[in-house]
Amino acid sequence: MHQTRPRRSVLYMPAANERALEKAKSISTDALIFDLEDAVSPDAKDAARANAVAAASSGAYGKREITIRCNGLDTPWGADDLAAAAKSCAHAVVIPKVDSVATLEEVSRRLDAAGAPVSMTVWCMLETPTAIFDARAICAHPRVSVLVMGTNDLAKELRATQVPSRHPLIPHLAQALLAAREAGKPILDGVFNDIKNTEGLRDECMQGKDMGFDGKTLVHPDQVDVANDVWAPTESEVDHARRVIAAFTDATNQGKGVVQLDGKMIENLHVVNAERIIATADAIAELSA
Repeated sequence: MHQTRPRRSVLYMPAANERALEKAKSISTDALIFDLEDAVSPDAKDAARANAVAAASSGAYGKREITIRCNGLDTPWGADDLAAAAKSCAHAVVIPKVDSVATLEEVSRRLDAAGAPVSMTVWCMLETPTAIFDARAICAHPRVSVLVMGTNDLAKELRATQVPSRHPLIPHLAQALLAAREAGKPILDGVFNDIKNTEGLRDECMQGKDMGFDGKTLVHPDQVDVANDVWAPTESEVDHARRVIAAFTDATNQGKGVVQLDGKMIENLHVVNAERIIATADAIAELSA
């Protein structure tokens, strides 16, 4: 059975806010992004960088996946962000507005030059028209481990109106999803800004899950429980997955060419999906232990 890491909820935390970084230790999110970019004013960039590195290196966040979102290399802070993050214990760096493989090559070169471990990967944000057109090549880059949709910036770039259904963005989200699936890499849905609208958040999470996203990036701790609930396999889904695997195994051992369960045909693709569901449930249980 293949291994997986849950990323149902991935929470941005402003690295300039020490109280927020402290609070993050007790939030039940699967992963954290210590943000040095949008959530930090120019005069707080240096302090935020130091805070993020210290937090990522502290070991105080349990089994959560820890990442640092750097400023772009076209800003005055990006190079220093990468150099500092490389020496932290973060699992990955999050790079905004990646438009090309050339940008990823430069990021990777700088990480290596700064002494980053080979295990430190890149979470790549797709948030421009160019990124969508080049998504296939970007997703295939070997240092990229996770794709993150920057839906706010993408909508702005497209001059699209953000409606509850996100209808104007659907074709572009689908294109990015296909690229991520071809590359065999997880992809996270973009943020939901209306932090008081729990029903709207749940609807958008359900839409994202139905489309195929592996989880959602979030801007507020109050959003975590909704995302965790939507993307967690239910007991009935786990039970059905176990039955699928058992039925397929029994039929294979008996040399049967046709496998049925509850009157429905079972193929290898159903077994793969069942294994993924069980692996996800086991990983969530391990994270919560």
